[in-house]
Amino acid sequence: MPETRGMDKFCERVAQTLPQASRLANPPHPPISDFVIKFRIALIANKKFTGNDDLSLPKATVQKIVSEILPPSTGIAFSKEARDLLIECCVEFITLISSEANDISEKDSKKTIACDHITKALNQLGFGDYVPAVTEAAAEHKEVQKGREKKANKFESSGLSLEELERLQQEQFADAARRHT
Repeated sequence: MPETRGMDKFCERVAQTLPQASRLANPPHPPISDFVIKFRIALIANKKFTGNDDLSLPKATVQKIVSEILPPSTGIAFSKEARDLLIECCVEFITLISSEANDISEKDSKKTIACDHITKALNQLGFGDYVPAVTEAAAEHKEVQKGREKKANKFESSGLSLEELERLQQEQFADAARRHT
């Protein structure tokens, strides 16, 4: 069971202060698990107190991922409301992990959050099961970045000197200026 580090107390406090929370706790539809209720309360509190309305994930990308996980052949539909709630939950999860990782990096007197800080945050928050997948994804990302760094040095493989490249660039700038005047 993941460690909640005061999340229950936080949710109780928010439930007492927000009138919307009482509506979520007594929905007109079938009962919702305590986790979902607490998560919704936390989302409402986050919007009310921190104004993170502008944080989101691309809806089309999330829909594509969900469609890959739940292909039409399964017969399970995924509503827009469910997608939007999933996005809110993902944003909240990312915020929680990044906040904890930021605290860890500050304790280490670092100004940049490193992969190690993320894995420590996951462990501290009770999401240690995700660490191997995160570590693997970080390794894959590093490999992709190595390939991009090699592509960034195209001028070295072009066979042209820096002076020739600069002359070509100036010519292209002049052509563009002529087209727009």
